[in-house]
Amino acid sequence: MQLIAVGKRQPDWVNAGYHEYARRLRGACTLELTEIPPGHRSRATSGNKARDSEGERMLRAIPPAAHVVALTVNGRAWSTGELAVRLKGWMTIGVPVCLLVGGPDGLSSRVLQRADEHWSVSPLTLPHGLVRPVVAEALYRAWSLIQGHPYHRE
Repeated sequence: MQLIAVGKRQPDWVNAGYHEYARRLRGACTLELTEIPPGHRSRATSGNKARDSEGERMLRAIPPAAHVVALTVNGRAWSTGELAVRLKGWMTIGVPVCLLVGGPDGLSSRVLQRADEHWSVSPLTLPHGLVRPVVAEALYRAWSLIQGHPYHRE
């Protein structure tokens, strides 16, 4: 799987949290991070313009025929068990799976249209950097459930 996220410089705790759980995913289920440079924001340019330029770069980073999951507050919320079922399905479809995390202004409309699924990790609006370790941990927890590993407890 590929986590495609807007933002180049994240705090150390974000990077440490993401890498801790991403490194635990091994074998048939791995997670790689692709960082997209944020769009230029200023008083003279709107957040929409920056979001659209981020979206174009994000779309270019998606491999052909990939299954795309947009992370958005308006997406569907999944329990760990539901995520485990989805993860198991993603592992069998035979195409790359890309999870998309937008920047401060979210995901562009073109990115949202490209997505095959929309996932909400929380009804809260989270800082886009915080989503990285949250997603990596959620995927590791779902993977451990599939594997029968004792990490996940009901």
